Amino acid sequence: GMQSHLQALLSLYKLFCPEQVTITLPGKMKTYFKNSEGPWKAAITAVRQRNQETSPLSQAVFLGTSQPQSRKRKWNAQLVIPASSANTNHLEEDREKNWFYLYNPNESFPVEQLQTFPQLLQNIHRLEFPSQMGSVLTNPLLLHYMNCVKDESIYLRLYYWMGQRLQEECTWCVVDNPYEEEFKSFLETAYKAECFLQEGFSACEEFLYKTLPLWDGICCRSEILRLVSWIPLSSFSDIKPYLFDPLAQLFFTSSIYFKCSVLESLKELLQNWLNCNVIQMDLEISS
Repeated sequence: GMQSHLQALLSLYKLFCPEQVTITLPGKMKTYFKNSEGPWKAAITAVRQRNQETSPLSQAVFLGTSQPQSRKRKWNAQLVIPASSANTNHLEEDREKNWFYLYNPNESFPVEQLQTFPQLLQNIHRLEFPSQMGSVLTNPLLLHYMNCVKDESIYLRLYYWMGQRLQEECTWCVVDNPYEEEFKSFLETAYKAECFLQEGFSACEEFLYKTLPLWDGICCRSEILRLVSWIPLSSFSDIKPYLFDPLAQLFFTSSIYFKCSVLESLKELLQNWLNCNVIQMDLEISS
């Protein structure tokens, strides 16, 4: 019979292939499927208005979100390490008695007191990561710790935090974003952390795959192409529709400078892949 969900499915077929559905459907019915063209139409409208310098839109276009996130908070581009909640009350006392942490194996060492590499070596098994994982990106000592201690929970926390931040602040997916310079700085910070760790972040990889089809090739160009150079190695068929196809469309319609920038980024991507492959082969041979 004509159940509501079947009617919704037939109406979707009739929208794209009207000649295939000959029956009459009711004009009003419950919406079961979102309009797949919504994000594209909103993105096109945003580009037109930006080029014509008309009044800005107030809607977000990040992969189907209809409303922008609240802008009450301000960017913290410095990503300063906060005091850990477990040690906040006794922070001043702990600073005066740093030696206590060096000899007591049962106490965690607060990261806000981590200043030198010897401190890291002496307390590497007693570190407690801060509640704000973003502060890790600007701290070389904590990045060293991430490299030494392969703790999956650390990478997961950083993955969720970075993914949310990239989605909320992407300047070409959130219309009328007043924080373009801060977003550029954040992308640069993520790139420097990837260079330090010699591997790309999965959150950055997903962000590129989702947003490159919407990218105009201009906004944050150098930062985006740098992140492209650290995409993890995978099969060509997996990354072609998400990486190479969007870049190819921009490549053939852009200036010589953009073409050279893309080629330089892909050259660095190949070098990173080769380096990772050599390291992996060395590890297998040594084992």
